[in-house]
Amino acid sequence: MQEERQVDVAIIGLGSAGLYALGKVRPAGKSVVAIDGGELGTTCARVGCMPSKAAIQVAEDYHRRKIFSRYGLEGADGLDLDLAEAMEHVRDLRDTFVDRVLGNSSDNFPEGMLIDSYAHFVEPDLLKTEDGQRIRAKAIIIATGSRPVVPAAWEEFRDDIITSDEFFELETLPASAAVIGLGVIGLEIGHTMARMGVEVTGIDMAETIGGISDPEVARQAIDIIGKEMPLWLGAGAELSRAEDGRIRVSAGGNSVVVDKVFASLGRTPNVEKLNLAVTGAPLDERGIPVFDRNIMQVGDLPLYIAGDVDGERPLLHEAGDEGRIAGHNAATGENRAFRRKTPLNIVFSDPNIVHTGARYDELDPDTTAIGQMAIAPVGRALIMGKNKGLIRVYADKASGRLLGSEMITVKGENLGHLLAWCIQKEMTVGEVLQMPFYHPVMEEALQAALYDLYHKVDAKNEGPITELQPL
Repeated sequence: MQEERQVDVAIIGLGSAGLYALGKVRPAGKSVVAIDGGELGTTCARVGCMPSKAAIQVAEDYHRRKIFSRYGLEGADGLDLDLAEAMEHVRDLRDTFVDRVLGNSSDNFPEGMLIDSYAHFVEPDLLKTEDGQRIRAKAIIIATGSRPVVPAAWEEFRDDIITSDEFFELETLPASAAVIGLGVIGLEIGHTMARMGVEVTGIDMAETIGGISDPEVARQAIDIIGKEMPLWLGAGAELSRAEDGRIRVSAGGNSVVVDKVFASLGRTPNVEKLNLAVTGAPLDERGIPVFDRNIMQVGDLPLYIAGDVDGERPLLHEAGDEGRIAGHNAATGENRAFRRKTPLNIVFSDPNIVHTGARYDELDPDTTAIGQMAIAPVGRALIMGKNKGLIRVYADKASGRLLGSEMITVKGENLGHLLAWCIQKEMTVGEVLQMPFYHPVMEEALQAALYDLYHKVDAKNEGPITELQPL
């Protein structure tokens, strides 16, 4: 039997969560190995949030040509988009982001710390890598990430199905595509392709898009995005081969023949090869170990989980937090609970779709007040030619404490952050309204929604709502 290598901490997977975990373990002076047989560079930088935003920017800039004539800018009809050049630009930026991640991480690893292989459990504290190494660790962190789901029933069409793992490698875009699944990824990529000239049909089993649960915001979003590409909602999609060899996509009585299908049906955790059964850890229906989200510990074992693999909050900043928590507890053994941040989710459609804090469907209607502001009359939005959308904010009716928000609006990525910070500080509506609001800015739309909300809560400021505070 091969000799075992003894370490304090082993980290399986070196994406964002694994890197953040490593950043906590190494300063603690613990011996550590990081095991990853895949391509390094993180999902975010390689196939996720960074290259997608590069593509979104190209699409948005090209789409904006349609309003140039309002400003007296002539010649917009002559503008054209070279899709091959655009996709090459996206890949160039993607490679820059990946190189930055690698330059800040793997290139600085001491010899022997990084094991370029996959691993599985042999015993609860013993790992074996595919290249034959045996690693016994006092604590193990699972940060193996996730991958896009493609239903087994669609396997015969796999050559014509694109996922987020393949999209950014396309040298050009198809003439037509069906985007199946209109969550964050599907909506962002579908909207981008539509603005780049692809004939896109968006399909989702849900009656909403972008994860919106507020019915008023959902109506606005479907109306706005639906003007740029047809949306088939409320029915599952079925694939078949058309007579011309392309793919026929059918859903809810609708049918379209397309060149490619972009599948955005969620992600599945990379756990099936880990042999988790030998750890004795309880597993949920997805095969993910049951864990404490404030400790990231699996049961009472010296086993921790972090990042997209746990399927809870698949976002970079959340993966970073989970990695830090898991890394701290694996290195110290304290198993300390940490407060998680206020939820913040952004869909980089145009306008942005944002949820922060509690969502509409999580609220008690009897104890919640709702304020809103339509974007149509907002001066700054009018100037930008982007006066579409709606902001809805929620507060506890009795105390006035902010609870959450859902919105579709230009600059939503910025407004969502402001609200998330206020919610995390447990501010009341009145307290937020005492903060400065400049003119003319999109924050004034948020201010108007908060004014509407303020009049519906019981807790009021002393004196006028915007009264300056005495020294």
